Amino acid sequence: MSTSIFVNIATADLERAKAFYTALGCEINPLFTDENAACVVWDEQVFFMVLTREYFATFTDKVLADTATTAQVLIALSRESREAVDAVLEAGLAAGGSEPKAAQDYGFMYSRDLEDPDGNILEFLYMDPAAVEQGPEAFMADSE
Repeated sequence: MSTSIFVNIATADLERAKAFYTALGCEINPLFTDENAACVVWDEQVFFMVLTREYFATFTDKVLADTATTAQVLIALSRESREAVDAVLEAGLAAGGSEPKAAQDYGFMYSRDLEDPDGNILEFLYMDPAAVEQGPEAFMADSE
């Protein structure tokens, strides 16, 4: 059995969050979705459990971060090309997301950040397969 990843994130508006993530190309698994949570399917191994803030709070004794002003985690998801990074950002911006900083282009890696309407930060990146295999320093030395 392979490992699946379930990322739990809080939302102030579950319907808005569902609309945002489906605009990015995700599907909602209705078997694990109700008035408190939605299971957002990224792919066969990666899922976001988008939980109302009230429901999320039942899973921890800690104070929930205010994602409008505090970053608790950056969720990084790879894409198959630079164009795919740009396409998912454009979809997210059109669906009510925001881009908190300019694109980062390191030569071997290209990334852009997207904040969902609740302020959760998604980072979409493309890394040259040669850089993945060799490591960034060796890749950059070979490209000079």
